[in-house]
Amino acid sequence: MTATVSSELYAQVQHFYARQMQALDDGRLEEYADTFTKDGSFQHSPGVPAAVGRDAILAELRSFLKKYEDDPTQRRHYFNQIVLEPREDGGIRSTVYALIVRVRPDEKPEIWPSTVVHDVIDVTDGEILLRSRTVSYDQLV
Repeated sequence: MTATVSSELYAQVQHFYARQMQALDDGRLEEYADTFTKDGSFQHSPGVPAAVGRDAILAELRSFLKKYEDDPTQRRHYFNQIVLEPREDGGIRSTVYALIVRVRPDEKPEIWPSTVVHDVIDVTDGEILLRSRTVSYDQLV
């Protein structure tokens, strides 16, 4: 059987993800980038290299979101089915199912896309930060 983390740590990670996704959905991009270690990596778009470091992550997010500037869509990220596994190096491997719900005025919400998020988490003195995040898209399998 795979090693597990404590219930307390599991709840802390859930709270971390809730705060992180609300920051992203509310456009608080600096706050989102600050959830990564200083040298953390973020790879969320197929075929695009990972952004490494908080400044690069922030620049990548700003660049990615430019295409939605004139689109009144609200996006909500939902993380579920979180599996946490301790790593030998002291980090935690996290695998999460994620759905992004897009809502446009006067339209029904739609789920797009369905993804799996692969994180490596650091916990230092009770603070949770991401070493890395890689997102894989179900429709590209």
